[in-house]
Amino acid sequence: MSWRDGLELTRVINASGKMTHLGGTAVTADVAGSMAEAAQDYFDMEELIVESGKKIAALVGAEAACPTVGAAAGIALSVASCMTGTEEALIKKLPVTEGLRNRVIIQKGHAVDFGAPVTQMIRIPGGIPVEVGCANMVTRADVEEAIDEDTAALIYVKSHHCVQKGMLSVEEYVEIAHAHGLPVIVDAAAEEDLHKYIDLGADLVVYSGAKAVGGPTSGFVCGKKGLIDGVRLQYRGIGRSMKVGKEAIAGLLCALEKYVAGNVDALSEREAVVETIMRGISGIRGIKVSKKYDEAGRPIPRVWMEFTEDARISAREFVSQLRQGSVAIFTRDHYLNLNCVAIDPRPLRPQDSEIIIKRIRELLEG
Repeated sequence: MSWRDGLELTRVINASGKMTHLGGTAVTADVAGSMAEAAQDYFDMEELIVESGKKIAALVGAEAACPTVGAAAGIALSVASCMTGTEEALIKKLPVTEGLRNRVIIQKGHAVDFGAPVTQMIRIPGGIPVEVGCANMVTRADVEEAIDEDTAALIYVKSHHCVQKGMLSVEEYVEIAHAHGLPVIVDAAAEEDLHKYIDLGADLVVYSGAKAVGGPTSGFVCGKKGLIDGVRLQYRGIGRSMKVGKEAIAGLLCALEKYVAGNVDALSEREAVVETIMRGISGIRGIKVSKKYDEAGRPIPRVWMEFTEDARISAREFVSQLRQGSVAIFTRDHYLNLNCVAIDPRPLRPQDSEIIIKRIRELLEG
């Protein structure tokens, strides 16, 4: 008997990326085995969170770390820690933050929706998001003028969703924050470099366990020990509603060890998949096919399809039809307004490329 029995589920080919709405990551057998092993045992959960945090910190080169149920939860818990520290009386008051430093500064071009507004993650523990600058330009003066005695932290969002021009760099952000004695939270949910932001001086860095790392639905926060202690203690307050389970922790640790060891997602493998698909769909009337790399600077090559006026169907209709049928193919559609569609090689399984090529030719050649 399978857990799928009785469920009317469409088979999905994920050519979009490691996306939450598609289930994050299809984990390896080793990761799944670790999760199954943990699921069949008991733990003192506080001890498991502490000990797993020590291991995560050692793997990413941080003072301390704490596992979370996901990156979104990691943002909320990080903001909470910056407001309450480790004072349990304050922790149990959240989201009531009257009398606390509760303003969190964010660049306007970083106030994005990643499936939910990032500003909502700030509000969950009672923080007040303060957007500074304009959507396409933020200056040091914009940030510094917004800092006052009620400011708890500055948050920097590193994401393909963000405006990629005119924003202050993370280095400038850290410099400004530390000059005013304030911590910087970096939302690095899908980033592949697990050392960069700690090395640049960020105080708390939030990662997803189900994106680059290749783990189950999970996440972790790493950074300064005092602030991480505050993050962990939120599980006695608002964190109770977003507590991380033993299975997720076990899978995260296994995936993280494999990732740090360099055993997953080799760039050469990604390039090979992209080249295979490009060859397979070259010459189709109405689309220009090329290779483009991730707009946020990650080393992720993608097949880039630009639809022209003589295409058999529009880019929007193409995307819609790909998702219909017994096998639904989800592409990367952030630039549909420009009539462009991308294919991300990372989540694809060996047989998927052939199915994608065949389906694209069926739709665009008739």
